[in-house]
Parts: sequence; C-alpha cells; structure tokens
Amino acid sequence: MITKKVKFVPLIMILVLSIALAQKSPSYPQPPKLITVPTAGILPGSSYIVALNLYHSGGVTSGIQVGLTNRLMLGVSYSASHVIGNRKIEWGTRPEAMIKYRLFEETNSMPAFLIGFNSKGRGAYIDDLDRYEMKAKGLFLTVSRNFNLLGNFGIHGGINYNPIENKYDDDPSFYLGFDKAINPEITIMAEYDAALNDNASNEITLDNGYLNAGIRWLMFEHFHFEIDFRDILMHHNDITVEREITLHYVDFF
Repeated sequence: MITKKVKFVPLIMILVLSIALAQKSPSYPQPPKLITVPTAGILPGSSYIVALNLYHSGGVTSGIQVGLTNRLMLGVSYSASHVIGNRKIEWGTRPEAMIKYRLFEETNSMPAFLIGFNSKGRGAYIDDLDRYEMKAKGLFLTVSRNFNLLGNFGIHGGINYNPIENKYDDDPSFYLGFDKAINPEITIMAEYDAALNDNASNEITLDNGYLNAGIRWLMFEHFHFEIDFRDILMHHNDITVEREITLHYVDFF
C-alpha cells in the first residue's frame, strides 16, 4: 500500500500540475518526451526523428521514431554497452519497440491525452535481473498541457505499468515533469519518476524516485543537441550524477 509520505519535490510538481491544468493554454506542440518520461506530444504525420543517446560505460542507443499520422507514432531502438572504450562490446538482447496514440488534442479547456507502450529502459540491460538499469515505462497514459509563462511552459504527468520487467516488482507507478522554452532555440526540462515498481516499500520519497533534468538546444535546422543529468538523487548510483548526451535529427519524408 502506498503511504502518505510524500516529500518536497514530488509534492511541488503535483501542485504545479494541478495549477497548470486549470489554465487556458495556447495551441503549442509538445515534445514527444522529456528526458526519460513520455509526454502527450506526437510527431506530425510523415515526419521522423533519428536519435543517438550516449550514456555511461561507453553505452550507445540508436533509434528511429516515425509519425505515421497526426495521432499515431511508432519507434524502434537498439542499444549496446562499451561501444566507446576498450572493453568488449556487450550487445543488447533485442531491439525495443514504442507506440504512441494521441486520444485527445489539447484545447483551451482540456489537456492533451495520449496512451502508449515503450519496452526500452535506460542504461545497460542487466541479464541476471531481466531488466534495464532504469525500467521501461511499459504501458502508459500521459496528460500534457501548455500555457504562456514568458514563453511556452509545458506540464506533463502520467501513470504507467511495466508488464515485461516485473520479475521482482510489478507495481504501477507515475511520473511528472515540465519543459520551459527559454528562447526559440533552448528548452530546459525536469522530471520526477516515482519508480514505485523499483522499490520494496512503495513509499513516494525522494530516496526511491528518479529526478532528472536536461537542456535541449536546436543547434541547427532539424538538429537537436541535448545534455541530460539523470538520477540526480543517486537512487541507483551513489558515486555521481549520470550525464548523458542525446542527438536528434528531425525531418519529413
């Protein structure tokens, strides 16, 4: 049973989400994701994103996501550890899949709603535990809303259930986050993943969840450069905050 022990950061994000959902917002496209959590954003039809994520231990994840229609988006990715460095490359066990479908568009009175599935977690795959270092979202329902606050400010939240990495913990979980446009080129992001399917107690505490932040820069037309700071609370890694670089190329076909 989830306790009422809710600490500072998740409480603040819940309050911000509640306030944002009550605001009238302009029509503004949400990004498909923040750092690790999905938003209700979706690629327009006939567009695609090619992504390359570089993470610790020389790990590399590559993938492509395609907007088939203005509501339906599909993706596939593959990762390997120690691609960069002098250790033997550890290839991923399988390609991973993603699908997103936007149920309702954002209006002046209602946020956008989206359902989806993603089998790709973050970090290396741990064979002994049959899971990624940070579990995949699995099945999810996401709500997103934008409003003006000296430029666009997007608020996102959702619930998720992972049916594939549930060998030791099969609880549902939730996540919250925001993206803030600094100017037309630079966006800052932050998110909190409660990770209730990754702890024994189910307490909603800073010690158990993941707090991540990032900066996304539209460096050139179609090309995004992103720096992410993952597991700021050092939930799994007690040495230092994990730093990642992600490159995106966005275009139409």
